[in-house]
Amino acid sequence: MRKAKPRKRIILPDPKYNDVLVTKFVNNLMLGGKKTIDRTKEDGIEVWKKALANITPSVEVKSRRIGGATFQVPTEIRPERKQSIGMKNLISFSRKRSEKTMALKLAAEIQAAYKEEGAAFKRKEDIHRMAEANKAFSHFRF
Repeated sequence: MRKAKPRKRIILPDPKYNDVLVTKFVNNLMLGGKKTIDRTKEDGIEVWKKALANITPSVEVKSRRIGGATFQVPTEIRPERKQSIGMKNLISFSRKRSEKTMALKLAAEIQAAYKEEGAAFKRKEDIHRMAEANKAFSHFRF
């Protein structure tokens, strides 16, 4: 590498829930900067964590060029990247939903992910299916 590796930033836990994962998610979600609290009847943190776990992929395919041919090689994902991909999928697919406000869109997508349905869960299944189909090329791993 030409440049030095960037230092890891220390993320402080969320002041309300005392959880670093919540802080990472809120920071990914906010575009304008207003961080408001939405209240739910059931334990929202547990539902959200289960939903996030349901849509987090464990393998992905990367393009690898070998002798003029390009292969889709399945590789394991490191834990930080898993979290990041899961959060980004949850947010991007909730933005594409048809409800009126972002709070309603996000709540609906979290509920769908909790029940193992919805667009974000389908994306994870597609990623895993693609990795399974290209399992024959796993000996080309980086």
